[in-house]
Amino acid sequence: MINFRRSAAVLCGLLATTALAGPVPAQANEEPVPEPPRVELVLDVSGSMGAADIDGRSRISVAQQAFNEVVDALPEQTQLGIRVLGATYRGKDKKVGCQDTQQIVPVGPVDRPAAKAAVATLRPTGFTPVGLALRSAAQDLGTGATTRRIVLITDGEDTCAPPDPCEVARELAAQGTSLVVDTLGLAPDEKVRRQLLCIASATGGTYTAAQSAEELTDRIKQLVERAGDTYTRAPTVVGGANACPTAPLLAPGVYADREAFSEHRYYRVPVRPGQELRASVSMALDRPVNRDYGVLLRATAADGRELVRGADAGSGRADVLSAGLRWSATADDEDAADAEETAAAVVEPSTVCLVVSNSFAPRPGTAATPGMPVELTIDVVAAAPAPNGPDLGRGWVLLALLTIAGLIAGLLAGLLTRWWVATWREN
Repeated sequence: MINFRRSAAVLCGLLATTALAGPVPAQANEEPVPEPPRVELVLDVSGSMGAADIDGRSRISVAQQAFNEVVDALPEQTQLGIRVLGATYRGKDKKVGCQDTQQIVPVGPVDRPAAKAAVATLRPTGFTPVGLALRSAAQDLGTGATTRRIVLITDGEDTCAPPDPCEVARELAAQGTSLVVDTLGLAPDEKVRRQLLCIASATGGTYTAAQSAEELTDRIKQLVERAGDTYTRAPTVVGGANACPTAPLLAPGVYADREAFSEHRYYRVPVRPGQELRASVSMALDRPVNRDYGVLLRATAADGRELVRGADAGSGRADVLSAGLRWSATADDEDAADAEETAAAVVEPSTVCLVVSNSFAPRPGTAATPGMPVELTIDVVAAAPAPNGPDLGRGWVLLALLTIAGLIAGLLAGLLTRWWVATWREN
């Protein structure tokens, strides 16, 4: 009976402590999972790939050579797949031809001779269902905690929309699948460039125009190697609120969200006295926007008072805008001072609201949904005390010090002037 009463008392105490502490902040993913980087190469094998305009060779032969060299140099830990589009149907029925995409090498440890043999048999054939191939490639790579990468190599724009490849890229990004699409263009065509740039921007990838066999090979190798260097655990997907009281409570970590045009999204972070909040936000401009304004990150108190406003920061990319801020309770804060004096007491954290705002406007014909990709990074560390400067005093003491300093400066200036005048007259 006594043991039962003690157990009940302990249980009640734990419940009470949990209730007082409030809701537990959402945790971002912390430990990387032990899974290898996963990449799929998507190759356009449509009829236009037969054009012989790259170093006097056909586009498909240049791509095949690049694939062979990439397969030979593939890092051991990387799992690679190969998908083709427009490679089998030779007829004129567009409905049938626009379904023509196959995975010729499954994603996994690569059998190099088999992969090179599969690529060597490809011949330029049919239509260009880029959107469908991207959607299928995302399914090939599957889901997981780390970022997957698609490398699309094509010489022409999609001839089968719908689905529009730009919309497919935004759709995949909106699903939070942590999928990056890099695009390589083999033809100097402005319409193709715009479409490939749109696909890459929607997923945080890159676009490159390859005008030689060497450029194509080097770029594919770089992208495959980058998959091994950057396949860290994906950000945690979170939904910001339209007001601070209902905003999600977040712990330190990296989070992904979507924000509509000219929207304000709120997130809450608990910060204890003696701690410093560090936060940054990056927004990908995955569609045409009017660039008159930008992105703003603010920290506010729960009652709406602005604590600090973030400063713009360069991201190194023209299609991503970033801002960051730092904030901590100062020693002048009465709550912080009382907390330091009472070390044994449990100090309740202050709730700081992070507000992510943008003032972009869509260009005519630009889709408003889904919102633009946002990545929010949060950290809470021990506050670094500012170095103490010389204390000159306050009020009348400061005024007296300034008066004395002024008199001494005036006296020295007068003596120097008299000495200079006397010396000038003698000479």
